[in-house]
Amino acid sequence: MSKLRIHAFSISLDGYGAGPDQSLDNPLGRGGEALHEWFLPTRTFQRMSGKEQGTTGIDEDFAARGFDNIGAWILGRNMFGPVRGPWPDQSWRGWWGENPPYHCPVFVLTNHARPSLQMEGGTVFHFITDGIEAALARAKEAADGRDGWARWRYASRLPAWRSDIAGQWRCRHRGGTPRPSV
Repeated sequence: MSKLRIHAFSISLDGYGAGPDQSLDNPLGRGGEALHEWFLPTRTFQRMSGKEQGTTGIDEDFAARGFDNIGAWILGRNMFGPVRGPWPDQSWRGWWGENPPYHCPVFVLTNHARPSLQMEGGTVFHFITDGIEAALARAKEAADGRDGWARWRYASRLPAWRSDIAGQWRCRHRGGTPRPSV
């Protein structure tokens, strides 16, 4: 039986996984990278970014386990891009370029419908407008026995993270909402 996992995801103690004011220049919001400073230098993240090098050790072990046996992803809309409101067109294709690191079906939670988007490497973004339960059902089917991985900005604040939905929580907590570095 597959599980919905929330691994390698940093959240602040007040429940945020990114900083305020997300933009093209700040995909994780102002100060958001501070939450993920343990993850960004790891070999796992560096390989996701097309690089060969990266740190090893406990943070790498933690990061690598978070991506093992993943057959589908569930993301919030901000993890796909900075566009707000209705999609003005289909030109935005995600933060990662033509070959995103997911390499399997990705279900993006949004209030605004959009056609599915096929990318290189096996990633297909599906835009789900009927809630987490629908996204979970579709992700479980698409994962074909492997696990699903979930991530979005307010993940810890949503009722979907009941223990009967999320099979495993593995988070690194930091204090407070991320703030810009001074």
